[in-house]
Amino acid sequence: MTDRVTHPQVTLVGAGPGDPDLLTLKALKALQSASVILVDDLVSDAIVALAHPAARVVRVGKRGGCRSTPQAFIHKLMIQAALDGERVVRLKGGDPLLFGRGGEEVDHLRAAGIEVEIINGVTSALAGMASIQTALTHRDHAQGVVFITGHRQKEGQPTHWAELAHTAHQAHLTLVIYMGLSQVSHIQSQLLMGLPAQTPVALLQDISLPQQRQALTTLGDLAQCVSQQGFASPTVMVVGQVVAGMQALGLSTAMPAPAAKNQP
Repeated sequence: MTDRVTHPQVTLVGAGPGDPDLLTLKALKALQSASVILVDDLVSDAIVALAHPAARVVRVGKRGGCRSTPQAFIHKLMIQAALDGERVVRLKGGDPLLFGRGGEEVDHLRAAGIEVEIINGVTSALAGMASIQTALTHRDHAQGVVFITGHRQKEGQPTHWAELAHTAHQAHLTLVIYMGLSQVSHIQSQLLMGLPAQTPVALLQDISLPQQRQALTTLGDLAQCVSQQGFASPTVMVVGQVVAGMQALGLSTAMPAPAAKNQP
């Protein structure tokens, strides 16, 4: 760990989906030089363990559907630590700029006169699809991909799932849905307005970790599969023809739900 900084700065670091081997070298260097690290809930303990032993680790858990640290309080912690001369790392699961509220944090830090550095991380959908040897895009099946969250702010605009499904069907797009399990029945019914019931869907839980689970189902059976097999957060849903090949790899839905689950 180096000395205190002369100019207040915060580094937003993407921790990736959980496997320490998926960290970038730049992310590792930032962790090892930080004096204060604000850690999200979904960051694995194995990644936190790579930090400098003298670093102060502050858990600021944020997970959809669970009690979370208020975002305004996280902003306050980052700003105060930076103004105190600490080397501050905000360690976030996946990538800070993809459903990580990184944009909000950058805005607040800049408004307080804090310099910001962003170090990208591997987002879970990319790591999950790599783990099942499946592409998100394919010249024969998908000419593009849409990343979308199933969890929106209470005062936010509703997601027009039916319109999105129609566009995906017409334009041959893969849909990647983060944080959608709590609304899976609603999402399924809306997507069925624009996509065939036999559209393949991959479910990927605890991506890149030893307890990773995956299943192949169809859009028509999506909610039933989630319920019967006990899928839980964090799970990514990938909708589209690109995932049909999971069957050939022997990655079927025939897997029991675990009796107990250890979150990272």
